[in-house]
Amino acid sequence: MELFSVEFLSALISIIFIDLVLAGDNALLIGLVAKNLPKNQQRKVIFWGTFGAIAIRILLTLIAVKLLQIDGLLLAGGILLLYISYKLLLTEEEVNVKPSKKNFWGAIGTILLADLLMGVDNIIAVAGAAHGSTLLVIIGLVISIPIVVWGSAFVTKLMERFPLIIVLGAAVLAWTASKMIVKDAYVLRFFPSKESIYVFEIIVVSVVMIMGLAVKYLIKRKELLAQ
Repeated sequence: MELFSVEFLSALISIIFIDLVLAGDNALLIGLVAKNLPKNQQRKVIFWGTFGAIAIRILLTLIAVKLLQIDGLLLAGGILLLYISYKLLLTEEEVNVKPSKKNFWGAIGTILLADLLMGVDNIIAVAGAAHGSTLLVIIGLVISIPIVVWGSAFVTKLMERFPLIIVLGAAVLAWTASKMIVKDAYVLRFFPSKESIYVFEIIVVSVVMIMGLAVKYLIKRKELLAQ
């Protein structure tokens, strides 16, 4: 993949968009932990918590990129990512992590542990969208995580005001998942041409979106009838 080619830039945009959609809870968590500390420590906790989260996320995502090169794991990762995209359409995750200590290092430890536990979906999605490029992983995460952390309130309000962002995020995840699946060595031989790959990707994204939105509509309708 050539630097700053159309393929490179589209993958970078996908990575940033995926993180904006999926990492909102992580950003809110950092703010939640920082609020429990004295004001003179809050900015330091946010900075070092963000820095640590970026470093850990880059390391784990690079490991995931290498693992996805093993035959069969792209298929497994793609299927898991399809479930994540479907789930994104149905539910809104809540931050439910209690800060362990009201001191600087206790807060940093809480942030890093929670980010690790909550960031599995991000790691799989970003690794898939990076198409094996280490540079893409680093650039995408370095750009997107600070935006999410320092702009978490704005990003959250934007997604609440415009739910279409969540829908688009789910579509990007489903599209990334379909690309992962067709690139797996066990699956690629079933797609003799680029046209068949494009058709498969369109079908996968369409099925996930239709199923997710239909089930969400039925759930909301059931809730309204129960009131």
